Amino acid sequence: MIGILIIAHAPLASALRECALHVFPDCVDGVQALDIQPEDAPEDSLLRARALLAAMATPEVLLLSDVFGATPCNVAQQLGDGLNTRLVAGANLPMLLRSVCYRHEGLEALAARAHAGGTQGVMPVGSTAPQNQNGQRHAPSQRDHQQ
Repeated sequence: MIGILIIAHAPLASALRECALHVFPDCVDGVQALDIQPEDAPEDSLLRARALLAAMATPEVLLLSDVFGATPCNVAQQLGDGLNTRLVAGANLPMLLRSVCYRHEGLEALAARAHAGGTQGVMPVGSTAPQNQNGQRHAPSQRDHQQ
């Protein structure tokens, strides 16, 4: 299975991991988190990230970071080798949950699923029709599925 390493501003990486473990407790070894503190030097963060990556017992790792261009993403970019890692920025919980569900697929496919899960998990929500945000009315037997 492909490992997942979340690198984000503190405490987001750990919080995302804890949420994933809440939903999928059996993924504890396959999902790791690195919180980047405001006072952390990028070089130190990179060393910690390399240590976490080396400790993961998997040949391929999906890297998730929170904000493109920020220190966590820059660390992840330096960490990634392009062969055994893929990086997706903009990490959110739907992205992570989708990634955990499809860790058995190839790395390219998993990166695509992470991206899709992240974008599909973001939507405007109105206050008048909580299960039917596009304003269309459905027959009572029709169900809406988000993912």
